[in-house]
Amino acid sequence: MAFFSSRSHVLWPDRTTLWRWHFFAGLFCLPFVIMLCVTGSLYLFKPQIETFLDRDIDHAVSDGLPRSVSAQRDAALAAVEGGHFLALEMPSRKKQATRVLVAHGADVARVYIDPVTLRVLACRDEQTRFERLVFRLHGQLLIGNWGSVIMEMVASWTIVLVVTGLLLWWPRGGGAQGSVVPRLRLAGRPFWRDLHAVGGMWVSLVLVLFLVSGLPWSFVWGSAFSAVESRIGRLVAIQDWEIGAVPIAATLSGHAAMPGMSDAEMASMDGGSENGSDSGRQTERASHSGLDAVFETAQHLAFPAPVLVTPPTSAGGEWHIRSDAQNRPRRIEASVTAGGAVTHIARFADKTFSDRLIGYGVAFHEGHLFGVLNLALNLLVAFVLTLASVAALVIWLKRRRPGHLDAPKASPRPVAAGALVVMVVLGVLLPELGASLLLLVLANALFGRRFSALR
Repeated sequence: MAFFSSRSHVLWPDRTTLWRWHFFAGLFCLPFVIMLCVTGSLYLFKPQIETFLDRDIDHAVSDGLPRSVSAQRDAALAAVEGGHFLALEMPSRKKQATRVLVAHGADVARVYIDPVTLRVLACRDEQTRFERLVFRLHGQLLIGNWGSVIMEMVASWTIVLVVTGLLLWWPRGGGAQGSVVPRLRLAGRPFWRDLHAVGGMWVSLVLVLFLVSGLPWSFVWGSAFSAVESRIGRLVAIQDWEIGAVPIAATLSGHAAMPGMSDAEMASMDGGSENGSDSGRQTERASHSGLDAVFETAQHLAFPAPVLVTPPTSAGGEWHIRSDAQNRPRRIEASVTAGGAVTHIARFADKTFSDRLIGYGVAFHEGHLFGVLNLALNLLVAFVLTLASVAALVIWLKRRRPGHLDAPKASPRPVAAGALVVMVVLGVLLPELGASLLLLVLANALFGRRFSALR
């Protein structure tokens, strides 16, 4: 297939234009791509790493008969001034500290309680735990919704990077060597070129799946998608994924957060008292009665771990038992009365088509959709993608003259019609890509004569 023949330049960009787009997209994206590969690889092993980090706490648990769960909750509340009960994480092993999540103001504390002695073994800020730090760095650069917007733009331009890279890679004769299999016996730039081109080709399809499955988490695209679904009559009581920088209390309690809602506002939704008055605490104790019976029901249900037990939002309301398993198709939730009777069970199969589709995508993205094979595939893709990204940087550094960018020269031909249509469609589907393209067009019109890199 000749993408670069003299007859095709009207529909498709010539090779010079593709090189230029690929170069600038890579210059912007590759540092972020390497960071995403590292943080994503760490997140694949979130359960194992969290267990390792908490090992000393769990080893400190005393031997003996555990006290009631409500007593353990009260011990955790006493350890956090002005706090209120947000959730309890069901134990997944026999000898394990009880994890009680306590909201206080705009923060959430994870309190580790010895179930036998009711002694506080540790108290940690939920946002600074390993899992949350890696999650926020991976999707938000630790700066909230602005970071989410940046990462969404990176994802959009990485799609351009993949498409232009595949068009440049497309074989134009010759065998599999250098196109399907890297020529590892070469040295210098040809060696790094093969690592980049062949490695990028093999991971391109999975990489696009990663990028697309991550969009529902992003602030702009995810918010727009949620708004469209609401417009067509979809109603979700509990959203199964985060959109942008969601208050940690909303994530843990399972209550949908409104745009701009703070953790403190989420805390008040969950029955907390902002001023910590006696009347507020009495109301909270009344609405949170029945934990022991609900805990016993949760043990019998045996949902896939980790399982969170969350209290009702008002006196007389129902408790919720929710599985937060990383393999989202296995997630299940139950509504339970204060007496422990199950009134409703919601399974993954009961969700709407779009929710199930996103659930499958997220589970694949996190490496838990089809077990160890999914984990190994994601780890392999991250490794090869990091190698291809590093190879691209080495190629550029070897070619670049000191003090020069040495970007590929701009093509004298006008933008091809087919490429323009594709970019317009992508710009509509990916708002950050569209906005950045408009900015580039404007910058070219204003400064293109003075700065050749903008043309």
